[in-house]
Amino acid sequence: MKEKLLSYYIKLPRNLKIALLISSFLLLIYLVFRILLGIIHFFTDTNPNQWKKISEVGISLPLRYAVHGIDVSHHNGEINWKQVTKMRFADTYKIEFAFLKATEGITHADRQFDRNWEHAHKMGLKRGAYHFYIAWRDPVGQAQNFINSVKLEKGDLAPVLDVEQNALKPDDQIIEEIGVWLQLVEKHFGKKPIIYTNPNFYKKFIKGHYDDYPLWIADYSNEELKKYNDNLLFWQHNKKGRVEGIESTVDFNVFLGTLAELQALCL
Repeated sequence: MKEKLLSYYIKLPRNLKIALLISSFLLLIYLVFRILLGIIHFFTDTNPNQWKKISEVGISLPLRYAVHGIDVSHHNGEINWKQVTKMRFADTYKIEFAFLKATEGITHADRQFDRNWEHAHKMGLKRGAYHFYIAWRDPVGQAQNFINSVKLEKGDLAPVLDVEQNALKPDDQIIEEIGVWLQLVEKHFGKKPIIYTNPNFYKKFIKGHYDDYPLWIADYSNEELKKYNDNLLFWQHNKKGRVEGIESTVDFNVFLGTLAELQALCL
């Protein structure tokens, strides 16, 4: 077969041979070019999370994810929750959930928590409460502070432990005491708490120790979230967003799942 094709080619006029060679060369260049484009696209996809600047909130949002939310404390002032829930951005998106600071350390309670907790619920917003963990304080007292201050109801999100402070203690002791808080709060509410942290504290205190807990990461790198465990569920991606009803800038988050999956995290 090869010999026949070769004999046919030899018998062709010279100008036709040249045309075939040029056509074959151009086809080869085209195929190589398409392969290279595919490789470049695979390794350098510049927008896998579908980031888009949204004028209504003043920041870019990863529109790959449909469920957006915020977290607030007394630092955000007195919030008009009716305006928060009425707001729409990028045509159809809205604030679906809010995490509210409840307590800090052993004795502190956020002065806006009770109001935020009540009004967010009245407006039909999915709400959650978090405790700001002070690593040099007793974890039992901190768990009790949260338990005494927060009354979770059916439909509320799981309790949250905010881990973003270090202490002059051995790392192993801090890791163990984080576990004390988590166990006491889980026992009281009957729901495994969510852990909020940043990339550095995740590597230091959470990774390899509390991988079975739902994870909420504060990571502003805008990259793929491949360096965290499979229980990563919330992503705080920006702390300078704007929301109607809140005078100050606010932390923006996305839930890395569906609304039905968010509901499964609730009591």
